[in-house]
Amino acid sequence: MKICCIGAGYVGGPTMAMIAHKCDDIDVHVVDINSDRIAAWNSGTLPVYEPGLQEIVEANRDRNLFFSTEVDAHIRDADIIFISVNTPTKQYGVGKGKAADLKFIELCARRIAEVAVGHKIIVEKSTLPVRTAETVKRILANTPHGATFDVLSNPEFLAEGTAMTDLEAPDRVLIGGESAAAIETLVSVYARWVARERILTTNLWSSELSKLAANAFLAQRISSINAISALCEATQADVDEVAHAIGKDSRIGPKFLKASVGFGGSCFQKDILNLVYLCEHYGLTEVAEYWNQVVKMNDYQKARFARNMVKTLFNTVSGKRIAMLGYAFKKDTNDTRESAAIYVCRDLLTEQANVAIYDPKVTPAQIKADLKTVFTNGNGELAARDRKLIEENVIFCSSAQEAAKDAHGVAVMTEWDEFKTLDPAELYGLVYKPAFLFDGRNILDHNAYLQAGFEVYAIGKGLLDGE
Repeated sequence: MKICCIGAGYVGGPTMAMIAHKCDDIDVHVVDINSDRIAAWNSGTLPVYEPGLQEIVEANRDRNLFFSTEVDAHIRDADIIFISVNTPTKQYGVGKGKAADLKFIELCARRIAEVAVGHKIIVEKSTLPVRTAETVKRILANTPHGATFDVLSNPEFLAEGTAMTDLEAPDRVLIGGESAAAIETLVSVYARWVARERILTTNLWSSELSKLAANAFLAQRISSINAISALCEATQADVDEVAHAIGKDSRIGPKFLKASVGFGGSCFQKDILNLVYLCEHYGLTEVAEYWNQVVKMNDYQKARFARNMVKTLFNTVSGKRIAMLGYAFKKDTNDTRESAAIYVCRDLLTEQANVAIYDPKVTPAQIKADLKTVFTNGNGELAARDRKLIEENVIFCSSAQEAAKDAHGVAVMTEWDEFKTLDPAELYGLVYKPAFLFDGRNILDHNAYLQAGFEVYAIGKGLLDGE
């Protein structure tokens, strides 16, 4: 058996690496038109950071795992073709700001139709709107070489930072399709290491919708506890204690009840907005409004955190240095897509702050690119004033201590483990006084920082001064 995966990103690369690792007899080819990305996959510095990924890639690369730009050749040779390309939120035309942009999916389907020969199983791995498979099938029906196709949906349920663990021991593998034979072929691949009872099979449409629904439910829990965190601050309740009490209810459980500055990543917001658009398309206005509120609450939490920073720092951060510890949307990844740090940084820059950023895995180039995107207006233009803010008011640091040096405030934006071991007394000696700490992830020992002399603002706890 030969597998081809079109798309060498955060899903395609790790997923195919695990399949190659677990299936010695299957040749796995990951293809992409981005030659720089492919070169990185073939180097010692992978384009995606995930704990355990480097070791698995190096153990299997050039044995039965290959990374290439030869898209057409591997489409022709493959028995199974995974489509794992980006499906961002549309930024133009009908559905702008909500609908999924499916242009890359369509381009893949057209390329497969153009060059494929024989019979192929096409697997949707990208997160797609329900009924997308119908479009893919219509495109594949127009093939010049008489090729035949079965289309399956096999959505990913990976959490960045734990992707390799999730792939090795998944809660479930979901496969939707219309052909029992095609479904069984893909089932047989995963069954090499996943227990059969964890491999669920459904129809195409249930599989496509299940991914959107799962992410919407998870994001809803985060927005729910973040909404409660605002009430906790107003009433002097402690959101961690409230979350603990709620989580002890067996009907609710403790997962995804950690209050924070807001959720990020490539999936949650994109998938909820897609769900909103689908509901609107089918005339389900009230349902659309319900799910849209999850995104609105997330935006509110990020803006509220930035506003509280400004308010605490005597209602101005103009000319002040703010140390931002962490920029990735979560720990153990270099992914910054929809990271709360981007928006908090934007709001602080708008207030003329100097933002000193340290993240152990995110590059300055990525940070600059994110900020330019978030400052760009609806016409695709970046104002000269905003460009100047990014170039002059953003400082890139190589350690938390460097970022904190002469800072008026220190903000924890990502829950990297190394931040938990920082010495509060050392940080206190580096910053201006009065010393302010803003814990956007509630990962620090707040009493230790209070004893060191900091005033601490914590999500769902408010401003703590030790009195």
